[in-house]
Amino acid sequence: MPSPVQRHPLAAQAADVLLERLRAGEWPLGHKLPGETTLAAQLGVGRSTLREAIRELSGKGILDTRQGSGVFVTALDVPENRDTVLRRASIVSVIEARIAIEAEAAGLAAERRTPADLRTMRRALMERRADGQSIDEHVDADMGFHRAVVLAAHNDVFTELFDGFIPRVRTAMIDMLKIRPLVSEEADHALHTALVQAVADRDPQAATEFSRSHLAALKGAFV
Repeated sequence: MPSPVQRHPLAAQAADVLLERLRAGEWPLGHKLPGETTLAAQLGVGRSTLREAIRELSGKGILDTRQGSGVFVTALDVPENRDTVLRRASIVSVIEARIAIEAEAAGLAAERRTPADLRTMRRALMERRADGQSIDEHVDADMGFHRAVVLAAHNDVFTELFDGFIPRVRTAMIDMLKIRPLVSEEADHALHTALVQAVADRDPQAATEFSRSHLAALKGAFV
């Protein structure tokens, strides 16, 4: 017996368009949407597709269908669920711990780095910039870069703390990039490049500030 026909994603696309228009402020909170015929024509879909799109947004708490009255706006965006909120809180905690460890380590690296340390850092900088990386691969390359900076501090306690922290950091950073990708990869790479240059120049104050600025910017995206 053949499988039943799966729902065409047209309704989901219509729901996405409606949501974007809500976010843009086209219909304020509490406002009634245009009639079904008018709205379906605006979206270029059939009335049944529109109804399915409205059901989808109603299920997310965005719209409310009131019998005999119409469809009303009850929220202007999809509310975050509890898991997402907890993940965001976890990511912020991890980034705060990274600031405490890595900013100090970067300053020490600028004072203590060897030519071999610098070569390792520059190679790691290139690897995190490689094309075609998945999110997991990019995070692994990024962790490799930051570990190279910590190693250049030549402080066994910092290295031990960072290595013990890597699994938690890796998970948090992957979650972070899935929730909210970097706004500007160019700006992010520029900060990493500046950090390497500060270490190369043996400028501990600049190295500390570049490390702190990079991580503070990550934290700022989640608070």
